[in-house]
Amino acid sequence: MFCTQTEEFLRERGVDFAIRNIADDDEGAIAELERMGTMTTPVTVVGGSEVVVGFDRKRLEQVLGL
Repeated sequence: MFCTQTEEFLRERGVDFAIRNIADDDEGAIAELERMGTMTTPVTVVGGSEVVVGFDRKRLEQVLGL
């Protein structure tokens, strides 16, 4: 549910993004989450350094400069 909300939020604001789906057994995506120290989704990485865990509208707006 929160993944869908995050995707919708980004689309509505014209933000380009790529989806990595751990439900598809994407081992690379799972390993990436583990390196970040989380297994919660969604995780949005902005600019390679800003990480937003979950659907946090205020934080997404902040890191995306919206």
